Formats: sequence, structure tokens, C-alpha cells
Amino acid sequence: MSLDLYFVFFLVLRMAIAATFVVTASIITERSGPVIGALVATLPISAGPSYVFLALDHDAAFIAQGTLASLPVNAATIFMCLTYVVLAQRHSLAASCGSAVAVWIVLASIIRQFDWSLTAGLAANLIAFSICIPLLAGYRHVKMPLVTRRWYDVPMRAALVATLVAIVVSTSGWVGPRISGIIALYPVVFSSIMVILHPRIGGPPTAAVLANSAWGLLGFGMAIAVLHVAVVSFGLAVGLCLALCTGIAWNLTLWGLGRRAARNARK
Repeated sequence: MSLDLYFVFFLVLRMAIAATFVVTASIITERSGPVIGALVATLPISAGPSYVFLALDHDAAFIAQGTLASLPVNAATIFMCLTYVVLAQRHSLAASCGSAVAVWIVLASIIRQFDWSLTAGLAANLIAFSICIPLLAGYRHVKMPLVTRRWYDVPMRAALVATLVAIVVSTSGWVGPRISGIIALYPVVFSSIMVILHPRIGGPPTAAVLANSAWGLLGFGMAIAVLHVAVVSFGLAVGLCLALCTGIAWNLTLWGLGRRAARNARK
């Protein structure tokens, strides 16, 4: 097999694997309600495959540097969620989603202008989530209507995440770790939720999924920080596994606390 065919084959394979993860997670989100859906949506199901594939092509130093750009981008994502959640209460998908994505692009463009340290990235997340979590709290409790899936839902979601993976993998060699880290964290899952659910069930229920994602997204930021530290200390494989375990453990803890609070409320 020639080098060109080898590259194309593995690029398509990576796109398919990543798309499968995201589509499965988004279907679970639709069927489980806003709380469980938010916990699934904030698992590293989009950025995770992107970083795994980057790790296949680059060394630990590249991944560690990329995470320093990814960490403040996670703060940009929570502002994107806040923008959509507020606007979706009264406005159309185009206005709500378009404004939210525009906010993310502007913030990501600002982030790429600076060399970020781990401390600065953590501080950016602390400030962003301290602002956004209280503002999102009032939008969390909305009943999720029954969702009827349309024929193009799965292909569209698969195409979105596969395109992201293709961009990250094929451009990482010349755009460098900083831009790769930013692109890898584009919120594909949140964008899919907005585009697919908003026209079908309305803005407020769709916004409830994103509003419930705030605490899970905070744990996702912790997973990025763990990845940065662990890949340097223990290597790529261990670092990626520890980051994944961090995200899963955080969301399972949130799920357990939620169940306990619900039981106490019924007493």
C-alpha cells in the first residue's frame, strides 16, 4: 500500500471511529433526559478521539503543549453554552446557535494569541465557571419532550465529528500543537444537540441539556489538566487513560450526588 493510500485509509478509519462515539452518545442524550444527557455530552467523546489520533502521530511534548491551548478553550465553551441557553428561551435556532458559535470563535481567536501556562488555563476555567454556573442554574429543570428521530440525524452528526477529526489529523503537522489543541476542543456534541433538538423540541428543553452540562464541563477541564501533566510524567498511553478516567469518575460522582439529592427530596 502506498503512503498516500495508507494515510487516506487510516484517516477514514479515524473519522469513522470518532463519529461512532459521538453519534452513540448523542442518541443516549436524547433518550435519557437533560441531566443524564448532559453528563454523557461532557464526556471526552469528541476531543478524546481527536487527541488519541494526534498521539498516534506526535510525541508527548506536542500533546502536552496542545492541552495548554485546549484548557482555556474549555472556558470558551461554557460561555458558548451560556449564550445559547439564554438566547434559546425566546429566539430561533439560527439566532441562538449562530450567536453561541460566534462567541466561541471570537474567544478561541483571542486564546490563540497567547502562550498559556497550566496555571493560567486553570485560572481561566475557574473564573469562567464561577460566572456561568450560577447563571445557568435557573435553566436546568425543564422536562425533555419525546424525540422522534429523522433519517438525516445520524448522518449529520457523524459528518460533523468526522469532519472535525479529519481537520485535526490532517492539519496538525503544519498548524502546530496550539492550533491543534484549539480545533480538537471545538464542541461538536453541543453543536449537534443545538442543531438537531432545537427545531424539534424547542429552545428551552434543548437549553436545559446544555445548562446541566456546566458541572460536567468543569470536570472535562480537569481531565485536560490531568492529560497535560500525565503525558509528560508517564507517557502518552498512561496520560490518555488517566484523563479518560478523570472525566468518567467526575461524571459518575455528579450522577451519584444527583441521585442522592433526588432521594432526599422525596423523603
